[in-house]
Amino acid sequence: MAKTLSRDEALVLLHKHMKNQNLRRHCYAVESVMRALATRFSEDENKWGVAGLLHDADYELTKNTPNKHTRLATEWLEEIEAETDIRQAILAHGWGYVEGNQKPITKMEWSLYCCDELTGLIVAVALVKEDKKLASVTVDSILRKWKSKAFARGVNRGQIEQCEEHLDIPLPEFIEIALLAMQKIAPELGL
Repeated sequence: MAKTLSRDEALVLLHKHMKNQNLRRHCYAVESVMRALATRFSEDENKWGVAGLLHDADYELTKNTPNKHTRLATEWLEEIEAETDIRQAILAHGWGYVEGNQKPITKMEWSLYCCDELTGLIVAVALVKEDKKLASVTVDSILRKWKSKAFARGVNRGQIEQCEEHLDIPLPEFIEIALLAMQKIAPELGL
């Protein structure tokens, strides 16, 4: 029988395999957005949060072998018999980057795929604010930076924009959901 991981169990797993504080903060950010999206869709907030928290759990160990990214984390989760849909969401978030990973299908998979890159953009916008705080970031300030392709050049805006087609959430609303979720945990994110 599949195991439902608690947030505490997921944190132990994440911290065991990820030492870099900035990478951990990215995972916390994605977790917060996934929880907000679960609420938006009336889904299991814990399950979606765990998927967000663990989506990059293997990144430090696979950054030099990108085709193993997502696969190692899902192996760990399989060993402890974690829920299949969490494992599938983690695999699907690597679609387009990790050879052989399937395209997202479910709302949870698309949510993780779309919000992963957005959290990085929101952090980048916060870091150019005078106070470097998420509290100073607005949806409008993100949308202004969105148009500048030179700003946060590594952020795949097309991936984020999939929220409109696959989640039926307009981009400004998707950005607002993510921003508000991240602002709630700003101290944990160091912002």
